Amino acid sequence: MAHSAHNRRGSGYFALIILGALLLFVAPSTYPAAPELGVAALIGGLVVGGLGFYMRFVKNRLR
Repeated sequence: MAHSAHNRRGSGYFALIILGALLLFVAPSTYPAAPELGVAALIGGLVVGGLGFYMRFVKNRLR
């Protein structure tokens, strides 16, 4: 029973949260010459991280 968590679906949601956080941290320093790309990466990081957070934590509580 201890390893049943590894067999469940949805472990990729936490990876979405991490990817969103990485985009938030890396985006401003990656695109200093093109601010519009930096802003797009920041918004993308918020969207990806928010989607992962919703799927991981909020969706199961609404049921």
